[in-house]
Amino acid sequence: MDWKPERKAKKAIYKQLAEYIENGIEDGTFPPDKPLPSERYLAKELNVNRSTVVAAYDELEANGLIQRTRGSGTTISTDIWGITKKRIPSWNRYIEAGSFLPNLPVTQRIRKEAVGHKLINLASGELSEDLFPKNFLREITSSRSYIGSLGYDHPQGNDILRNTLTSHVKKFRGIETIPSSILITSGAQQALHLVVQCLLKPGDAVAIEDPSYTYNLPIFKSAGLKVYYLPVNQDGINPEDIKSLYKKHRIRMIFLNPDFQNPTGSLLNEKQRKAILEISSEHGIPVVEDDPYSLTSFTGEKTSTLKSMDVNGNVLYISSLSKVVASGLRIGWIIGPSSVIERLSDAKQQIDFGHSSFTQWIANDFMDSENFHSHIKRLIKKLEKRRNQIVASLNFYLKDQVEFSIPQGGIHIWVKIKKDYNEMQLLEESIKRGIIYVPGSTMGSNKNYVRFTFAREDAKSIDEGIKRFAEALQFI
Repeated sequence: MDWKPERKAKKAIYKQLAEYIENGIEDGTFPPDKPLPSERYLAKELNVNRSTVVAAYDELEANGLIQRTRGSGTTISTDIWGITKKRIPSWNRYIEAGSFLPNLPVTQRIRKEAVGHKLINLASGELSEDLFPKNFLREITSSRSYIGSLGYDHPQGNDILRNTLTSHVKKFRGIETIPSSILITSGAQQALHLVVQCLLKPGDAVAIEDPSYTYNLPIFKSAGLKVYYLPVNQDGINPEDIKSLYKKHRIRMIFLNPDFQNPTGSLLNEKQRKAILEISSEHGIPVVEDDPYSLTSFTGEKTSTLKSMDVNGNVLYISSLSKVVASGLRIGWIIGPSSVIERLSDAKQQIDFGHSSFTQWIANDFMDSENFHSHIKRLIKKLEKRRNQIVASLNFYLKDQVEFSIPQGGIHIWVKIKKDYNEMQLLEESIKRGIIYVPGSTMGSNKNYVRFTFAREDAKSIDEGIKRFAEALQFI
C-alpha cells in the first residue's frame, strides 16, 4: 500500500484512513467485488494500532459505505448508493466542519462534572442558591398587578427596563447614558459574542488579559481573530503593554475586566485607567469593559468604571445581573454609541428576536426597588465571609505550598501552586475526592495556577473542599 497517514497533521489518523478508503471506493482503487484489507493487515501495514483501523471502519460503516460480516471480512456495501436503504449522515464530519468551535475538552469536562454530581463546586462562576434574592423576587412575581405585552418587545430591550438601567448605572457605576445607547442581552456572554461577530472581521488583532476568563473562549478563534495577551499581575495590566501590542500588531480592540478581575481578583487603579483611556483615544482603539463584579467591593471603596471616565465614546460597557442577582435571569446589557447599539441590536434580532419579556419585567422591578440595595449589602457581607474562609483554609491546609493575593471583591481567588505537578492528574485526583475547580491553563499561559470560586459553596463546604484539594496535591 503506497498511502501513509500524515502523523503530524491535526486530523486524526483514523479519519485520514477513512477518507482514503472512501476515495478509493469512489475511484476504483478498492473494487466492489473484492473484500477490503483486514483490520490486522492494515494496522501492520500502516504501523498503527488496530483500534485506529476499527474506528475508521466504524465510520465508513455508519456512512453506509461498507458492511462487515463475521467470517467473511469487510466488503463494500452492495447498497452503497442507497437504492434500498437510507445512508446515515457522517455527523462527526459535520460537527468538525462547523465554523463555531467547541469549548476545550477540559472545560467541557469541568462543566459536566459540576452539573448533576455531588461534588464540592469551587469551579462554577455563579452564586449559590442561598445568595439569590428569592424572597424579593417571589414578592415581585406574586404582587405584580399587570402583565405587559406578550409579543416581541423593542429590538434593544424593554423601554422601561432601559430607562431603569440609565438610573442604575448612574447611581452605582457613575455612567451617564440614555436608553437608546443600551441593548439588553442574554447575559454578558451574548454581549461579548455580538461585539466580536459584528464589529470585527477575520484577521483583526485584539488584546485580552492573561490570565482571563476570555483567554480560551472559542469565539475569538471561531471569528478568525488574532489574539494577543496583556499580562495581569495583582495590580492589573500595565498600560504600556497596550502601546507595545499596538505598535507590533495594530490591535483593533481591547477586552478588559478592570474590577476584581476574573480570575486574579486584581483592581486597576485610577492612574492606570486614565492611561488606558488616553492610549485608546490616541490610537482610536475601542475598549470593551466587562464589569460583572464592581458592586461587590468588600471595603466599600468605589472605583470609577472606565465607561464613567470615557469622554470620547471609546468604551463599550458590558455588565449583567448574573454575578450579583441570579444567573438564571439571563439579564445583561451593553452600553455604547447609538449607532453601535443599533448594529448589535439588529444582529440580536437575527438570533433570538429579542429578550424574554418576563425576565425583563422582574429585573426592572427589582432594580427599581429599595430591595436591590438591601440585597447587594447582604451579598457583599456573605461573599466576604466566604472569601475569608477560603483564605483561612488555604493557609491552614496548604501553608507554604501556595501563593495568592487576597481579593477585595468579586468571587474568585487565583492560587499559585509552588511545586511542579501534572495539571490533569491533579484535577482527576481532586474529582475522585469530590472537589472540582478550574485549572489555570484554561485561563492563562502561566503554569501552576488554579482558580477557586468561593460564591458557589458555603463556608463549611469551602473548608472541606480545600482540605480535599490539599490531599489530592499531596497524593500526586
